[in-house]
Amino acid sequence: MFIVKEIQTAAYLFASILFILSLSGLSSQESAKRGVLYGIVGMIVAIVATVLGQGVEGHVYIIGAILIASGIGVMLARKVEMTAMPQLVAILHSFVGLAAVLVGFGSYLDPATQTLTGAEHMIHLVEVFVGIFIGAITFTGSIIAWGKLDGKVPSKPWSFKGLQTMNLVLLLACVVLGVFFCNAHGTSGMLYLLIMTAIASFIGVVLVMAIGGGDMPVVVSMLNSYSGWAASAAGFMLGNDLLIVTGALVGSSGAILSMHMCHAMNRSFFSVIFASGGSGSSQGGEKKAIEGEVTALNHEEVAGLLKEAKSVVIVPGYGMAVAKAQYPIYEMVQTLRKAGKNVRFAIHPVAGRLPGHMNVLLAEANVPYDIVLEMDEINDDMPDTDVVMVIGANDVVNPSAQDDPASSIYGMPVIEAWKAEKVIIMKRSMSAGYSGEDNPLFYKPNSEMLYGDAKASVEKLLSFLK
Repeated sequence: MFIVKEIQTAAYLFASILFILSLSGLSSQESAKRGVLYGIVGMIVAIVATVLGQGVEGHVYIIGAILIASGIGVMLARKVEMTAMPQLVAILHSFVGLAAVLVGFGSYLDPATQTLTGAEHMIHLVEVFVGIFIGAITFTGSIIAWGKLDGKVPSKPWSFKGLQTMNLVLLLACVVLGVFFCNAHGTSGMLYLLIMTAIASFIGVVLVMAIGGGDMPVVVSMLNSYSGWAASAAGFMLGNDLLIVTGALVGSSGAILSMHMCHAMNRSFFSVIFASGGSGSSQGGEKKAIEGEVTALNHEEVAGLLKEAKSVVIVPGYGMAVAKAQYPIYEMVQTLRKAGKNVRFAIHPVAGRLPGHMNVLLAEANVPYDIVLEMDEINDDMPDTDVVMVIGANDVVNPSAQDDPASSIYGMPVIEAWKAEKVIIMKRSMSAGYSGEDNPLFYKPNSEMLYGDAKASVEKLLSFLK
């Protein structure tokens, strides 16, 4: 069974519109669910139109492969905790990169492409070369990103003198190989293609290894962009208009998101992506010595502070996600609001391991959107806040970002929790954040520690508040 070309084109156009609506829906929390549904429907339409398109053979095998892969995807996705969602996203990006590489080699070896001549043949060779280049970088870079996010690869940036020079030499080598490849006859350019693939794969590893943990959310976003461009390149090789459009949408939106995140973190987009000068804005020199003493309160004392407070701000972080504490936290928020307290959430753009990570977790617990505020919206209110509760966050409330030029996170805007009258920091221990930087906030005179699991601690606080 085949559908005519005109119907396939119309289906592709419909799917493209749905993908655009999906991106538009994802621009806000209120419409995010609708945006995801648009994307699901669009992808189903795209797959059906492609599989039933003219010239496609072996439908039984294709449909069988889709069903098997879909089943595996559903099973794996259901097992993945929200805390591991960034790792899942990173590894999925690697699949897109690998697909682009395989499509590139397949397209190059396809006998049908060997009959191309002149400009058409040259354009096809460029498509193959660029597609494999982007795909290889995306593939290995995403694997390293997954390793860093999952703790299997050290989060600290890996760098050495001459790193950028080496990257430039490798890039120029790929350009030279590309010239040789495009001038080769028949499939004799396979050797150049293989060497370039190996070099690009190495570049992907080096680029992500040189980026520190504090900038990993930007990296994940940028790898999403790379996967989009890789998919678009595959679309050119396959002559699939929808794949070109979809890849371009993903590529451009991912790049824009990455730039917005860099702006929010006061980072240079190119310095992060190319790891020029390492991750972060450290100006070198000796780090400031941390002064003060760490003091701790028990749950009853913290509950007492919350009862007396009129204004409370909660700053969630990755620790909240690990403990799955968002549900009892919202129950605590409801209790405090019933008592007449002004309770709000403060969200840093890179809190967690993925853009929007905290927003998703809070939405999962049915926290109203109107009390979830971004960093820029809440910082001015900190001096008038009675109690700030930092739950499992670290780097996003670290004052070193403002006052220690030697810190790797120096220059990154942070939530100014220390300006509140009292700060309660809920952590399991005094361990450093993902960036590896110690936090002077723990030692400030208006800060108190509340040690323990975030979920268990909040549940205990609730028993004193009710």
